[in-house]
Amino acid sequence: MVVALIFLVVMTMLILASIRGTVMQERMAANLYDRSLAFQAAEAALREGERMVETSPPKPTATGCDTNGNCGKPDPDEAPVWQDEDNWENAHSPDIEIGDLAVPPKYLVELLAEEMPEVNLCESTAIDPDAPCYSGPEGLRYRITARSGEAGRAVVILQSVYAVPKPAGW
Repeated sequence: MVVALIFLVVMTMLILASIRGTVMQERMAANLYDRSLAFQAAEAALREGERMVETSPPKPTATGCDTNGNCGKPDPDEAPVWQDEDNWENAHSPDIEIGDLAVPPKYLVELLAEEMPEVNLCESTAIDPDAPCYSGPEGLRYRITARSGEAGRAVVILQSVYAVPKPAGW
């Protein structure tokens, strides 16, 4: 009877360890799923922001952000606008449906420069001659910051710098 009791205790400990491992794997899989959804939504919002900037470049206020999620030139002495939680309240909120996100993705648009010269790396000797050339238009440079996720769960922030030609009458 003592042997059977010891055998039952050992089996119970093995079962508990197995259940604990399974629960941990379930949590890891759920976190990976949340992060994957958040990444896809942030990337879709980033592309939507790039599309918006390309079709109708915003002319934001000189500093700070307006109520439409468009921000002026960043001040190097202050924290970036995308780190200020208040700016996300007025951020652009595109109509994106990816999975069952509790919080929709949003994006901010910052004007980095208005008078950027044309970029032409094709004439540079500093790059590999077999490398593809890059040429950017003269005009405007924007930083687009997209965020998806919620506190306590996976949050993904993506950024891109996007160049667009300066529209007539700017």
